[in-house]
Amino acid sequence: MSMELNTVDELISDLRQGRMVVVIDDDADSNNEGVVMVAAEHCEAKHVTFMARQARGLICLTLTEERCQQLDLPPMVEDAQGEKANFTLSIEAATGIDTGISAVDRARTVQVAVAPHALPGDIVQPGHIFPLTARPGGVLTRAGHTEAGSDYARLAGLLPSAVIADILTPEGEVADGKALREFAAHHDLKIGSIADLIHFRMVNERTIRRIREGAIDTQYGEFRLTVYRDQTADDVHLALSCGEIRADEPTLVRVHVQSVMRDLVTSKLSDRPTWNLGSCLQAVADSGRGVVVLLAQAEGPEQLLASIDMALGEPGVEPGVLPSTYTTVGLGSQILQDLGVGKIHLMGAPIKYNAISGFELEVLDFVDPGQ
Repeated sequence: MSMELNTVDELISDLRQGRMVVVIDDDADSNNEGVVMVAAEHCEAKHVTFMARQARGLICLTLTEERCQQLDLPPMVEDAQGEKANFTLSIEAATGIDTGISAVDRARTVQVAVAPHALPGDIVQPGHIFPLTARPGGVLTRAGHTEAGSDYARLAGLLPSAVIADILTPEGEVADGKALREFAAHHDLKIGSIADLIHFRMVNERTIRRIREGAIDTQYGEFRLTVYRDQTADDVHLALSCGEIRADEPTLVRVHVQSVMRDLVTSKLSDRPTWNLGSCLQAVADSGRGVVVLLAQAEGPEQLLASIDMALGEPGVEPGVLPSTYTTVGLGSQILQDLGVGKIHLMGAPIKYNAISGFELEVLDFVDPGQ
């Protein structure tokens, strides 16, 4: 059963008035996660108490990159990888608190951190509030709760910062769609989705724009090249497509981030599929209809070393989801929607892609480029 969601405007109105809301990934009951949220500048002790007692998840503060720089807040872990790589060092207000753990103390820490003229000396580390850095471009770049918190607060005319906490069941498990709906109803909270927020913003906003297009000849045949500039980071991204792209017809798709070992050295893992750029372009050419999006994301030294260790078969090194997978979903989705893609046969690992229905995209299945 689909969740009955409130509109984006309804959530914005409640946030503007200092009320809490529930924000979930999408409108499905399964594979869904949610947070309870309040705009940071409205955060009081009662909100922190509710999050600790009722939501039960870690209480976090979403901040823009600019605010993190203003407070001189470094990442919790250098070169962190994965979905939670956006944590900074935890914080505490430097003055006006006791132990820092009380709801009153944590609310004060939030207010100190989001004060317009806050300085690095106004906070200390570590502490009992856990800041998260939102990606520039918000949910149009990364479809996560961190970005949703900052976007919703900004759209409410407030500072682009929110206090959020994951919603857990009484047994301590992450609440799914049905439990999230029941939580919101029980506490009389509005409930909305990241997918709807993406759609709301896509009506009037884009963070990418086309700057070049035309036909090119490659080793794998002729492709149409479409070039995009990312207006938040000024990066240039490429899309190579062939065949007639239609939203109602499945399209073979790869959203790709370059890897030296995988793409240039063409190393393989014997027991796992390898989605190197060449094999994906060949698969699209053989299919007759498809898109390969090549995102401009630099491979860091630690990522390269991890790829080398995997290629060498070093013990204890397991292939995982590239950290860029989580941070580039919005970019790739914007490009695919602009090209007219709707239903997708995705060349990639079978992981959860948050809220891409907001871009009017649907992943039908995950395929090996060799299939």
